Amino acid sequence: MAQVVTIDVSDLVPAAPMDTSSGPAAAAAKPDFAPLKAKDMGTGKSEFRRVPVPPHRLTPLKKDWLKIYTPLVENLKLQVRMNLKSKAVEIRSCDETEDIGSVQKAADFVRAYGLGFEVDDALALLRLDDIYVDTFEIKDVKTLHNDNLSRAVGRIVGKDGKTKFTIENVSRTRVVIADTKIHILGSFQNIKIARDAIVSLILGASPGKVYSNLRSISSRMKERF
Repeated sequence: MAQVVTIDVSDLVPAAPMDTSSGPAAAAAKPDFAPLKAKDMGTGKSEFRRVPVPPHRLTPLKKDWLKIYTPLVENLKLQVRMNLKSKAVEIRSCDETEDIGSVQKAADFVRAYGLGFEVDDALALLRLDDIYVDTFEIKDVKTLHNDNLSRAVGRIVGKDGKTKFTIENVSRTRVVIADTKIHILGSFQNIKIARDAIVSLILGASPGKVYSNLRSISSRMKERF
């Protein structure tokens, strides 16, 4: 049989109203943590990258090794070595490394050099955050063989490298043509300008028409800046 429980209402204590204020008292109650440093964001383990170097870039790598080694060690505080046995550059973080992203930046820098970019141009990958390398093949744009492929490469380079030089100057990029692969170093927007010009040349557009488009783009960029 159920029991009936009686409660005296006079014994109940009213609950305190919830404090929804956002004044100084509420702000003082929030925890205050010191900002986290970049070196403290790691997992505690050293980061490691092994970047393979193409055989035809090993000799230039030995020649330019001091220019490659110095910014990685002195500026990014990384440990770097050239492994001739595995034909690769090995990069590792250490206790003095301040930024956890330095290892990936260094790997991108060495990879860009392996693709054929000059050291001074590839250094932009270390100094700036919005610089990338875009790679595509001529056959991705149009299937060409034998003489047609050679003529497409010739149109991109131009006489004495004039066309390639013009594309680089107008789009503020650097272009490397390695066999049928094309590598472009620059910001996202500038890479698009250079890639559109190169694609037009591959599809058969005359250099004169491409120069005209580049001139109009150059004038618009000058007005913008």
